[in-house]
Parts: sequence; structure tokens; C-alpha cells
Amino acid sequence: MRDSSDTASVSRRRMFGITAAAGLLAPASAGAGRHGEESWHRLVAGNRRFVDGGQTHPHESLRWRESLVRGQRPFACVVGCADSRVPPELVFDEGFGALFTIRAAGQVLDSSVLGSVEYAVEHLGVPLVVVLGHAGCGAVSAAIDVVHGRAAVSGDISCLVRAIEPAVLSTPPDRDDREFLARCVDSQARRTAALVVERSVTTRTAVRHHGLLVVAASYRLDTGEVTRLG
Repeated sequence: MRDSSDTASVSRRRMFGITAAAGLLAPASAGAGRHGEESWHRLVAGNRRFVDGGQTHPHESLRWRESLVRGQRPFACVVGCADSRVPPELVFDEGFGALFTIRAAGQVLDSSVLGSVEYAVEHLGVPLVVVLGHAGCGAVSAAIDVVHGRAAVSGDISCLVRAIEPAVLSTPPDRDDREFLARCVDSQARRTAALVVERSVTTRTAVRHHGLLVVAASYRLDTGEVTRLG
């Protein structure tokens, strides 16, 4: 007889379109065999193709899509902004099944976003998590306006702004508004990347014992280039 924990595990698999029979459900330890830096270099190579206009649009064929029906094995998890100008699969020139993508305005890390990251790490064995901020982020800009008393927000949008405010407050002031926004965007990406580890036992354990790499990065709207943040 199946207990409640087994039922919950099956439910999680079904939610993400995975069955154990597919043989594609990687355990957390699988990430140790695939290096996060190698996955990052693959993303960099894809982004370079995108920047240069030499995209290969891999893994978009009917045959490839059919091969993914029974399971997925993404090589990276990308936590990006919901902004329509920054779709990770296009930015990194990847196709179906390559990236486990989670998008929320300003890369705000609420429980559902963090739970999705944990799923990618624990059940899919991704060796890399990238938090991808971007130039001109409207959510970060709104947080700046609120912090500086230039605007007020209401409704659920206020939850986004409150979550981003710490990044704004920790960023040194700058007379150039555009430069200050860019620095706040980077601060928010770094802060979210840190919280991915700090708030999750799952990701923290994977970083310490299974070689999980968590990276903050920023995307330029004008050039299309992604830069890893130190």
C-alpha cells in the first residue's frame, strides 16, 4: 500500500510531466557528475551565438520534442525576470528540454519560486542555477521610486516592490539614474542568488556536497550579452 509520501512524490512527477518509467528522473547526486562550470560555459557559448546573430536553434525538431514526452533532463535552471524581452531559451540559444526556466518580475524569490528551484536541483539534478537580472528592469525601477518617495504601489505589486527594496537600499547612491538602476539590478540578482542558498536546505546541501553552482548574471538589452556577476 502506498503511503502519503509516495503519493506526494508521484504527484510532483506528474505535475512536471515526468514518469519514473521513463528512466530520465535524475537524483540530486546526478548533478555531482555534471559540472556547473561546464553548464555555464555552454550557456555562454549559446549567448555568444545569440549576440553574433549566429543562432543554431538546437533541439526544436518534431523528433526531439517527441523524445521529451516521457521526461526531461535540463542542464541548468534559470531564474529570470518575467520581462518579455528576456526569454532565457532565446538569450542562450537553447531549445526544448535544455533549461528549467522560472520567471518572476525582478527575480523575486517567493516560496513557489524557491520550491521550483529545489525541484530542479533535487529531482532533476541540475548542476547549475542562474539568477538572471536585466537592464531596465521595471520591477527594480518601481522599487527605486518607492524607496526614494517618488511613487507608491498597491495591491499585490507591493509584494514585489517590498522584496526588491533591500537590494535598492544596499546599493550605493549614484547621481546618474540609469547607472543607479543598473547597479540595483545587479544587486538584486546577487541577493536572489544568495537567498537561493541561504533559504533552502536542499540547495545549500547540493552546493556543499554535490557541486551545485549558483550564479548571478545580468543581461544587456542593447547588445544581448549576458555577464556573470562576481
